[in-house]
Formats: sequence, structure tokens, C-alpha cells
Amino acid sequence: MKILQVISTMNPSSGGPANWVLTCCREMERMGHVSEALTVDDPQDAFLKEIGVKVHAVGPGSKPFGYTPKLKSWVRKNAREYDIVIFHTIWDYCTPGSYYQVKRLGIPMVTFPHGMLDPYFNRNFPLKRLKKQLYWNWGAAPVIRDSVLTLFTTEEEKILARESFRPYQPKEHVISYGVPDPQFDCAEARIAFFQTVPVLGNKRYLLYLSRIHPKKGCDLLVQAFAHEMKESDLDLVIAGPDETGIIPQLQAIAQKVGIADRIHFPGMLKGNQKWGAYLGAEAFILPSHQENFGQVVAEAMALSRPVLISDKVNIFREVSASGGGLVEPDTLAGTRSLLRRFSNLTPDQRSQIGAAARIGFETHFEGTKSIIDFVAAVSPHVKPKS
Repeated sequence: MKILQVISTMNPSSGGPANWVLTCCREMERMGHVSEALTVDDPQDAFLKEIGVKVHAVGPGSKPFGYTPKLKSWVRKNAREYDIVIFHTIWDYCTPGSYYQVKRLGIPMVTFPHGMLDPYFNRNFPLKRLKKQLYWNWGAAPVIRDSVLTLFTTEEEKILARESFRPYQPKEHVISYGVPDPQFDCAEARIAFFQTVPVLGNKRYLLYLSRIHPKKGCDLLVQAFAHEMKESDLDLVIAGPDETGIIPQLQAIAQKVGIADRIHFPGMLKGNQKWGAYLGAEAFILPSHQENFGQVVAEAMALSRPVLISDKVNIFREVSASGGGLVEPDTLAGTRSLLRRFSNLTPDQRSQIGAAARIGFETHFEGTKSIIDFVAAVSPHVKPKS
């Protein structure tokens, strides 16, 4: 089977979808299939030389939607080589820019929205919703209507997606979703993280690792930490790219309550820096207002870290059932409760939750199982070539 994965970017720093496609391409190669990506990245982007999978980069696409006239011509010349096409975005040009040619050629299509249909965005950004509804009728709805499957990573995501736009005619299918089991040198990872945040020394800390964005509940986290952990010996590491410039606001909150020296902002962590951050953390925390899956949650569980998450992280039911974490509402009171409940645990109880987190990862979120499930879902829809 030869698959074309259409996605706006394969930059690993862009988040979950790109990283899942990376995993998919690598695992499918081991399974004897071919999986390649089509993006509107600039062919000169350095990361393309480092990721180790075949990417057809036809950009750079213009902002904000990634338009490039090269996309259609590439699809017209090359799409018939593939058995099935997977669209990993709803709102970027690369999907409708490819869709009409793929449809004309009669190639089966699958849509994989990765949480982009969550009604959170409509509720919180009503003006954007109006613009998206106009785009929906022309760009997204036909793709979903004509796809042989629309894939979701949880039942929660599937149900929430039904609330967002009309007309909505998906052929719904839920697959497991996950991340690769981390492989790295623990000693090197610990050193790499310590060198990144030397001020931590041997201090114990909680870890937040994701985009620093209002959607992620970063403000709730700082406020809750100030209330619940003022007398604690724990520090807080908030790691990730600051996409909206809110770090000064978060620092001001911490400064006001006298804990600025206990909250650290090391920026985006990669490779051994990231794994070392997980390894040294007492727990991982993500009080997000909307999270389709939460790759970072799965990574923390893989390394036996207790996870403290909101009930807007769509895998909260699996986390709770596994016993590998604590779940509360995505409010200030809920985030304070997460911290308070964790603080009240004994060391043995924390170790037990960490062990359960690892088992939960192996059961629900291990990446190889996700790709096997994906292949099983899409392969019946591949048409034999004449």
C-alpha cells in the first residue's frame, strides 16, 4: 500500500499531527508499506533534512492559509501513484487544493481532523467561526462528505465534532492514537535538561510542556500554583514556545505573589532536553481548555510520570481509568484541586500512580498499536490498480 499524507507542515515543533505522521511514515515502512508526505513547507527548511522520511515540500505557502500554486500541479502530476490520500488538516489550503484533483482521479480519500472540529474554537472565537463557516461550505465539507472515512482519536472527539458545522456528513471511525515508546540515554537526557535550566539544581519540580498559549490554561496554572504551592518545596517548569507573548503576563502574576524565582520558562525543549525534563519531574500537568489528544500527556505516562490534567483533554477518561493521573475541570478551582490532591499524596502513592501511568500508556497510547489500527482502518478502502 502506498499512502500520501497531505499536511500543511512536517515540522516536528508544530505539534501532534506532524509528529503522528512522522511516526506513521516510519512504522509503515517497517510494515512493508510506503507512506510519504505532501506539504507546503519550504523545500529549504532545515528540519526536512533531519526527520528521515520522504516529504514532497512544494512551498513556501503564503500565510495564513499556506497557498501555493505549485500544490495543484504537483498533485496533478503525481497523485495517481498513490493508493489512498489522507488529509490531516481542515482549514489550510493544502486540503482543498489537493482534493478536487484527487477526486477527479478516483483515488480514495480519508480525512483526519486532529481535533480541528472541536466546538471550543467556535465558542471562544465567534468571528473566526463565521469566517470558517463560509470556508466550510466550499473547502472542508465536500472533503469530509467524499472521504471514505473521517478518523477520530477518541469517542469524545467524534461526539464533539458533530456540534461544529453544517452540513456535516462524515463516515466516522475511531482509531487508537499514540506516540512512540521513547528511546534515549537517561543519563545524557538528565544532563541536557540540567544544562538548559541550571538554576533548578537538585530542586523538585512539576512540569508543563506544551505551547504557552491561553488555550492551554497556563494562566490558571500559575495562579493555582501561587495559591496551593506557596509553602511547598516544589518549583514549576513551564516549557514551550510562547506563541502569543503571554510569558510576561505569567511572570507578573508570579512576581505579585512572591514566587517568581520558583517558576522557570526555558523555552521549547527538544530531544534529550525534553526527555530529561520528563525524567526529573515529580508530575506532569496540563490544565488545558481544549486538547484533542495530548501527545505530551502520553509521553509523560510512557516515562511513568503521574499526569495532572483537565477534563478538556480528550483522553481524560483513559487516563482516569488507568489510575495514571488526576483529572479536574479546566477552571482555577479545578487546577488548584489538581495541585492540592497531588500534594496530599504520599511518596508511595505517587510511585503507584506513576507505575499505573506506564501501564496506561502501553494499553492505550503506544504508537505502534496506533499505526496498526490506522492501517487496518484504511486498507479495506484501497482500490486495486488496474
